Amino acid sequence: MKPTSVRITGITIHNFKNVIEGSLSFENIRKNYRASIVGLYGQNGSGKTALIDALELLKYALCGRTIPEKFADFINVDSDVATLSYDFAVKTPEETSMVTYQFSIKSVSDSSERNVDSVQPGEHKKRVCVFNELIKCPILSEKKIRMGKLVDTDTTELFLPRPKKQLLVGNSKQIDTDLEVAKKLSNAQSRSFVFSREFLNAVRSTVKQSANSDMELSFYAHLIESLVNFGNHELFIINTANSGLISLNAQPLVFKYTTGNSGAIGTMMIPLNEPAVIPKKAKDVVIKVIQTMNVVLEQIIPGLTIHFKDLGTQVLENGEEGSRIQLMSYKNNREIPLNYESEGIKKIVSILQLLIVVYNQPSITVAIDELDSGVFEYLLGELLSIISERGKGQLIFTSHNLRPLETLDRGFIAFTTTNPHKRYVRMTNVKENNNLRDFYFRDIMLGEQDEELYEQTNNAEIALAFREAGEYCGS
Repeated sequence: MKPTSVRITGITIHNFKNVIEGSLSFENIRKNYRASIVGLYGQNGSGKTALIDALELLKYALCGRTIPEKFADFINVDSDVATLSYDFAVKTPEETSMVTYQFSIKSVSDSSERNVDSVQPGEHKKRVCVFNELIKCPILSEKKIRMGKLVDTDTTELFLPRPKKQLLVGNSKQIDTDLEVAKKLSNAQSRSFVFSREFLNAVRSTVKQSANSDMELSFYAHLIESLVNFGNHELFIINTANSGLISLNAQPLVFKYTTGNSGAIGTMMIPLNEPAVIPKKAKDVVIKVIQTMNVVLEQIIPGLTIHFKDLGTQVLENGEEGSRIQLMSYKNNREIPLNYESEGIKKIVSILQLLIVVYNQPSITVAIDELDSGVFEYLLGELLSIISERGKGQLIFTSHNLRPLETLDRGFIAFTTTNPHKRYVRMTNVKENNNLRDFYFRDIMLGEQDEELYEQTNNAEIALAFREAGEYCGS
């Protein structure tokens, strides 16, 4: 596949968690930066994490993986269906194509593990059903190029439009039957049909049979494959579970690196309160990741590096040879287990390799919930400033720390509102010499934006509530 970079340019959310309606562009329309940064700020419970969860849901869909049961509870309580739409810019050396992928989810009863209809108390399980998938992209024709439907599964047929169905998978009855089964199976297994292995293999087979003679087919297939590659290898989601693991004495290492014709991608959990036994191949990955991180780590936390202590070999359950290792930190000529470092340092270590990749590679998207958790605010502001001004990739984050409002271009900052029908906005009427942090505080107090950004609280009422609660406690 020719060199391609994919970037998310916008998202629209309907009836997902506490977002009845919310649209957010990820592009900075003020200035042209190579990096794409989106920092989302707002009151607790106002839809920040919903954005990260929506991106996590996208990753599951693009990877053709089973969507976890938890997403069945993310549909807004006043609706039966949530709909999410994502806009992408797919860029090759020759051109940039805009692509939209949209789908809906609903919660259905999961009876796959029962052979009777009766349900015992506590046995009720739910799963996610993915339906009404839609891909829109430039439609090639002899007369003009326009945006239109490439795949639309909102039909009793396999998918529409029929000419595109014939182009992508042909007219074989056997293939149609196989894909109808695959569509039902994807539904039953809480997976995307459009990005299922069965559908993708059918398209790949058609492309192979055409011997690359059909330019239109090759164009559409390349767009689909680009999204598949993006979801599997270039989209990373770091949610609050990452910080939770650190609190439980586990060090997450999320990484992507390439060396020559080889590389690795994924997440590794290494226990901190005791030596960990890992396969020898995983040990090699840890070495590479740590070497990369230390180059930056000792600059942002002067003099600090991490490494692992090799405590020997141990046979794994599968009979292969493994290594017993313990993560250590080294600073001021002292070596101590990483377990005794602060949670802020552990948080930085867990995501630093991804930030390095975002800085250096244009087709990388990293979404982090509560990026500021445990990180010194001045350091946070400086890191984000460096990535925004000199980086190449895409970083989407939520934060409560307002320091980045002073260091980032305001085109990189978005806010949640108190209006569930318009959850995401950009600040308006901000002048060049305005400090966005001060401007945000002023709006919280005075409410000068079209949408309210903060639901006001009353200090006297809060104090009274504390006093009343104390009476229940016998205080």
